[in-house]
Amino acid sequence: MYKVTLSSKDIPKKWYNIAADLPVELPAPSQTEEGKQLESLPKIFSKGVLEQEMSQERWIEIPKEVRKVYKMIGRPNPLFRATGLEDYLDTQAKIYYKREDYSPTGSHKLNTAIAQAYYAKQDGVERITTETGAGQWGTALSLACSMMDLDCTVYMVRVSFDQKPYRKTIMQIYDGEVIPSPSERTEFGKKVLSEDHNHPGSLGIAISEAMEEALHDEKAYYSLGSVLNHVLLHQTVIGLETKKQMEIIGEDPDVIVGCVGGGSNFGGAVFPFIKDHLDEKIDCKFIAAEPSSCPTLTKGEYKYDFGDTAGLTPLLKMYTLGHDFIPPSVHAGGLRYHGMAPLVALLVHEGIVEARSVAQSDIFKSGTTFAKCEGVVPSPETCHAIKIGIDEALECKKNGEEKNIVINFSGHGMLDLKGYDDFINCRLED
Repeated sequence: MYKVTLSSKDIPKKWYNIAADLPVELPAPSQTEEGKQLESLPKIFSKGVLEQEMSQERWIEIPKEVRKVYKMIGRPNPLFRATGLEDYLDTQAKIYYKREDYSPTGSHKLNTAIAQAYYAKQDGVERITTETGAGQWGTALSLACSMMDLDCTVYMVRVSFDQKPYRKTIMQIYDGEVIPSPSERTEFGKKVLSEDHNHPGSLGIAISEAMEEALHDEKAYYSLGSVLNHVLLHQTVIGLETKKQMEIIGEDPDVIVGCVGGGSNFGGAVFPFIKDHLDEKIDCKFIAAEPSSCPTLTKGEYKYDFGDTAGLTPLLKMYTLGHDFIPPSVHAGGLRYHGMAPLVALLVHEGIVEARSVAQSDIFKSGTTFAKCEGVVPSPETCHAIKIGIDEALECKKNGEEKNIVINFSGHGMLDLKGYDDFINCRLED
């Protein structure tokens, strides 16, 4: 079977909350005595997402209004068999990929953007502020806010703002206001620019600017596209659909791979399967693929740190390179983040999830191979997962093993062609 589809009635009715099934307790967020960051959360987050952030309930109902929009944007998404890639690699492995690029904005990000915009609208605010790296999250939230009749302000990491101008155009089509970060609009942005007028920016800085603006506007909330528990919760529609699709073809996954920046698409893809793994219903390897230029899981420390550069967020127990870390200006802007979702970090720390890092030149090589074999151009972020998926398939070939490898295809690369152009013309740096 080359394509496994589900009907609209198969859209999950509940999100899966892995916090109910963790092997050890998730360390609670903390705050500094001066900052009192936890106390500011109700000012910038909706009541709905804050309840989900702290919830220990295994299943959380998806509001009918959110499921209706999921249906409008095309969920459930198909699962494809990568037979062209299998033939090219001459491997015994079966390779599957979950098509999150089917979203109108080209990535998985709408799954949580719709939910967060819905809960913000329920609270009666008028605007949401946020950050974005490569632009996929900013695009998704701009569309979600437009659908919910909310204004949207997006602080886009400056290097991505310059590298990916058409991401800005799409956000503006959806009425999103796009500001390169660091900017002169916030006090923290001004501080950063006073020290380096040509600062390339980082997700940590963009988060600080978006949070600062929300804290000073009682009619605005802040929204985060990854890292936090409620964001990963919303993304579990990916894994829940994939489980049904694997059941249809009578297969269990042996390996599931996803890229990681903050951890949302990876967590959404693997969490429903991790429960089955812990319950010994399946024997599966879970691999988180990150850039070697921003090796949060493979070289970071597991400790409490801020999620942003200015220290406005609560302290979270996670793998981190330090909240003041400025990653190189690689094309995978969505993965240029110093920290990691606490839920994903805990699972890595406990040895349930394996982390691997990949060089930029290798991911574009894998991306072009995939595109030629399957016809779909993956985003630079997704290419990290594809690279590891190919490695696993070649290992099967070497050992004569037959395994089911599932790759979460988190987004397409049709607006990331500058990176491919640099790769093809040998201008790419690792």
